[in-house]
Amino acid sequence: MNSVLRSALLAGCVLISAHAQAGGLDQFKAFVSSTHAARGDFIQRQMKAVNGETRLSNQSSGTFIFARPGKFVWLYQKPFEQLLQADGEKLYMYDKDLNQVTTKLLGTALSSSPAAILFGSNDLEKNFTLKDVGQKDDMDWLQATPKDKDSTFTLISIGMQNGVPREMDLRDNFGKNTIILLQNFEKNPPLKTDQFKFTIPAGADVYNPQ
Repeated sequence: MNSVLRSALLAGCVLISAHAQAGGLDQFKAFVSSTHAARGDFIQRQMKAVNGETRLSNQSSGTFIFARPGKFVWLYQKPFEQLLQADGEKLYMYDKDLNQVTTKLLGTALSSSPAAILFGSNDLEKNFTLKDVGQKDDMDWLQATPKDKDSTFTLISIGMQNGVPREMDLRDNFGKNTIILLQNFEKNPPLKTDQFKFTIPAGADVYNPQ
């Protein structure tokens, strides 16, 4: 084995070892700093407690695209089509069956929400307290606790695997538990310049609650 190949293999082993030893928080911070955009698929599961057991209440699935800061398309495809879309300034929520659009200013809608974890700015520790919580299900986990006491969510757990988020476990103030599985995760894909521009569908009712 020549010296160049030996050096390359040793360097690769060091990188693999360092990555394997990185906890969920270190992996997540590296992901945030290196990922300005992503796309993939998701499965969202609503869980509920029944006789002391946690059971599946309902499930939905779809696709997502995001670009930091504050631009994303989160499209529910099954069982019903609904769209959450943000252009960096406003959040649009579109219900296709009702042909109804609700808009909100993105800053107030995003800051301490789970969406801020994936789609917000890199300054996560401004709005969340982050900590490692160990391994489970072949993932390295961290917890994000919103600093805003008025946040709908009390705790967000994130499972990291091979440097990307694979699962999010959301707990809200009403004791509800939502699990989001992220699949086919593609980092920094090429995106169109108008990818996040929202167009009001023809005839849609538009609501702007304050």
